[in-house]
Amino acid sequence: MNIRVLGCSGAIAAGYKTTAFLLDDDVLIDAGTGVGDLPLDALARIDHILVSHSHLDHILSIPLLADSVLRIRAQAGRPPIQIHALPETLDALRRHIFNGIIWPDFTRLPNAENPVITLHPFEVGQRLSLGRGREAEVISAEHTVPAVGFAVDGGENAGCWVFTGDTGPNPALWRRLAQIKVSHLVIETAFSDDEHQLAKISRHLCPAELGRELAQLGGSVNVHITHIKPGEVDAVMSEIAALASGHRISALQAGQVIRL
Repeated sequence: MNIRVLGCSGAIAAGYKTTAFLLDDDVLIDAGTGVGDLPLDALARIDHILVSHSHLDHILSIPLLADSVLRIRAQAGRPPIQIHALPETLDALRRHIFNGIIWPDFTRLPNAENPVITLHPFEVGQRLSLGRGREAEVISAEHTVPAVGFAVDGGENAGCWVFTGDTGPNPALWRRLAQIKVSHLVIETAFSDDEHQLAKISRHLCPAELGRELAQLGGSVNVHITHIKPGEVDAVMSEIAALASGHRISALQAGQVIRL
C-alpha cells in the first residue's frame, strides 16, 4: 500500500501545491491543487475521494477532475467516482460548487441515472471500505468548519497512516490514537509561533501547540509536517526542531511516497 503526496502546502505559489494524497492508484485523500499534476489516464482511475472538510484548498480539484474524466469513464462504462465526506461538507459541495453557477452539477451529468460522481456521507468513527481489502477510519478534527482526518489501516504489522486534516488542539484525536498503532502521522502546522494568535483563531497549529499535541502521542512515530504556508517552511521547521520530542519529525514534501 503506497501513499503518494501530491500536495502538502497551505497555499499556492510556484512549486507549492495544496493538500492531496493518492492512495495506491485509485483513492484520493483530499483534492487540492496537487491533483492537477496527474496525467489524464491516472485521473480516470480514481474511484474514491475522501474529503476532510469544505475549504477550497482541499476540494478545488474535485469539480475539475469530474469534468476531465466524464467522457473517458462514460465510454469505458466505469461507475461513478464516490465522494466521501461529512454531511455538512457534502451540502457545501452541492450548494456552493455543483450549483450550476460556480460549476455544473456533475452529480447529474452526463445524466441523473449515470452521473460521473456520487456523494456519500460518513460520520466520525466510521470505517470506510475502499476495495482491495483497504480501510480508512474517519477521525475527529477541530477546525472552523466541520472537519475530520483519516487513519488508513496498513495491516497489523504496518500500522496506520494517520492524516489529522486541518485542526487546532484536539484531545479526542489523541484519545483515539492511543488505541491504535500509528506508524506515520501527517499533522499540520500552518503558522509559526509569532502568528500563534492567528493559528488559534483559524484553528490551526503553530509549533508550540504542536509540541503540546505530540506530547500526548506515545511511542516513537514518524511525524510528517504539512500545510505550512509558502515561504514559511524554514521558519516553521526551525521552531519545530527546537521542540523536545521523541518522535522523528520532518517536513512533508510533494512527490514523497510513504509505504505501509
